[in-house]
Amino acid sequence: MPRTLSRVRTQRQVVDYALRRRALLAAVHSGAVAVAEVCDAGPYLLRAARFHGEPTEQICPVCRKERLTLVSWVFGEALRHAAGTARGPDELERLAALHTDFSVHVVEVCRSCRWNHLVLSYVLGTGGDPDRGTGAAGERGRGRPDRRRTVAE
Repeated sequence: MPRTLSRVRTQRQVVDYALRRRALLAAVHSGAVAVAEVCDAGPYLLRAARFHGEPTEQICPVCRKERLTLVSWVFGEALRHAAGTARGPDELERLAALHTDFSVHVVEVCRSCRWNHLVLSYVLGTGGDPDRGTGAAGERGRGRPDRRRTVAE
């Protein structure tokens, strides 16, 4: 099975931001929004694109000079120190096998003109119960400790 299909199978709650992207680009091309307002990728995002990004065949819609790079950012309590960091496809698969749920935000970046836009978000993980700390296969995950709560809590 191709690697991309295995990743797609575990994605849940997928949100595609294509309509928002298209509206923003129409506003830029009409002059309603300045190019400087949308080409504002910071150094951390540009560095993440360089080291963790996936190159695409799609040309930048603003400068039309360079191909876009997709950067996947991970967020979630269970990730602890890894939350808020950029991860490559192999790392995403490893994290999805270890944790119950975490969200992934995919940003497209042009390293030339600094265009960046959120294109996709989804949830990955085993889908187990985080309160019990078990994954889909029933093994102990990295969720909250299994303990009863009192009414006062």
